[in-house]
Amino acid sequence: MRYLLWILAPLLFLFFVTLAVKNTDAVALRYFLGHEWRAPLIAVVLLFFVIGVALGVLAMLGRNVRQRREIALLRRELLALREPTPNPPPPDLVGP
Repeated sequence: MRYLLWILAPLLFLFFVTLAVKNTDAVALRYFLGHEWRAPLIAVVLLFFVIGVALGVLAMLGRNVRQRREIALLRRELLALREPTPNPPPPDLVGP
């Protein structure tokens, strides 16, 4: 599987580079109230890809922090269980 990845990664990169070179035409993104932004198609695609990745990371951040807290709590509990309990004092054999 690793060898397949080493072959596919450069091919995929080459595909996207050639896609970027061939799609340099300007596109217009129109907003409300007549606002318009003109940029090359590949720049627009890259921008929205980066925004999507950032939103995905932010969406996972809450769950990741919660899991880390839970793992830390469970580790503390495990260490507390592993600690040897102090030996209780011997019973008093001499009665009243």
